[in-house]
Amino acid sequence: MTFPTTHLAMTQLVPLAKDLDENKVTPGVLGFIVFALIGGAVWLLMKSMNKHMKRVDFEEAPAASRPDGPAAPERD
Repeated sequence: MTFPTTHLAMTQLVPLAKDLDENKVTPGVLGFIVFALIGGAVWLLMKSMNKHMKRVDFEEAPAASRPDGPAAPERD
């Protein structure tokens, strides 16, 4: 099901697409800027993830399963 506004927008954009030469269309500067921003965001997320992963401190085996650890509470 298409909405009337979507259909109207598509019919208005079709004549614009016919004027463009398919062999000369490139992403241009805007495409490069968007790609660079996405790359920068991924780099910042990876840097943040590394910082958070260095803070993680975990035990190899849970304390309840070790013989010297505290006993697990009994359940009824």
